[in-house]
Amino acid sequence: MIVERKMKPEEFSIKALSIAKYAKALSHPARIAILNLLIQKQTCICGDIVDELPLAQSTVSQHLKVLKEAGLIKGEIEGSTVCYCIDEKAWASAQNLLDEFFSGYRILKADCC
Repeated sequence: MIVERKMKPEEFSIKALSIAKYAKALSHPARIAILNLLIQKQTCICGDIVDELPLAQSTVSQHLKVLKEAGLIKGEIEGSTVCYCIDEKAWASAQNLLDEFFSGYRILKADCC
């Protein structure tokens, strides 16, 4: 019997962990919708996110938290509200890592599986 050993996160490269972090943040359609809204507006958005999407405030807040933890967005407190926008440095890093990851595959033969 073959027993698989679970790998611990610290056993993976920083690059692999970063790609996984960004992929996880992008893995929900609500988060994609939030990012698309921020991209379209090209400015910090506060309560408008809830007004623009068919999601409850609590749901939007949870998705914003995931995106912020991944570093894809940043937020600033303005009075009693938090305004969000794309974090340009993290966005560029995510784009570079994902581009590099996906461009690593080359079709060597057409009849693989």
